[in-house]
Amino acid sequence: MNTAAAAETVSSQPYLSVNNIEVIYDHVILVLKGVSLQVPQGKIVALLGANGAGKSTTLKTISTLLRGERGDVTKGEVQFKGERVDQLTPNELVKRGLSQVMEGRHCFGHLTIEDNLLTGAYTRSLSRPQLKEALDKVYHYFPRLKERRASQAGYTSGGEQQMCAIGRALMAKPSMILLDEPSMGIAPQIVEEIFGIVKDLNQKENVSFLLAEQNTSVALRYADFGYILENGRVVMEGAASDLASNEDVKEFYLGVSGAGRKSFRDMKFYRRRKRWLA
Repeated sequence: MNTAAAAETVSSQPYLSVNNIEVIYDHVILVLKGVSLQVPQGKIVALLGANGAGKSTTLKTISTLLRGERGDVTKGEVQFKGERVDQLTPNELVKRGLSQVMEGRHCFGHLTIEDNLLTGAYTRSLSRPQLKEALDKVYHYFPRLKERRASQAGYTSGGEQQMCAIGRALMAKPSMILLDEPSMGIAPQIVEEIFGIVKDLNQKENVSFLLAEQNTSVALRYADFGYILENGRVVMEGAASDLASNEDVKEFYLGVSGAGRKSFRDMKFYRRRKRWLA
């Protein structure tokens, strides 16, 4: 194979590839059932679905944090940059450029915002000037964090803690971030601000994102592509614009359709029909 053909083959490979993953908790509970998805380099992909659909489990499977919660991958594999990575440790994955921002933010409440950010650089051997440069980049995207840099994280707002968690991940200089429920418990205007920053990071820093989110409306406005999970299975996928205009998605996940808002009883009936599987 010549050099040009080899380069084309590499560029055509998905940046992140999840292939037919099956996950069982406590050796009994089947949570993911043959989940497959791809994230191209430099794109934002949304992983959508109701609470309990398997979104967080999918992200933890990719980042290998699943083992700490008595979960086991019993089938399938995960590849990142063309190499299988599901047997690596979370620390090794961070060094390869893949970081996860977990649901609930998990900031160190007793540390300042800046100290929290500094913990994100532990996998890198940085000089003081390099560390300052990394901090300045985070503060450029999150000016609110610069204002609160000396404040204890536990006394900041939910939105500021979410910004801190994303900023901490950026300190590791990732090429891909797994972002779990960034809108949870945050005021709508702050949600828009955070998603806007995610879009900036994607476009200006070429950071790829796999974004698990219940807020389908917001996620599809910022994502390039989306997958919808239900009961541990992918039931629909497509370009974000196509999913946002799809009547089934609007009716069930957004609660509206051409006929108007559906009642809870109607939505339960709709769940049983699962028209997209027909």
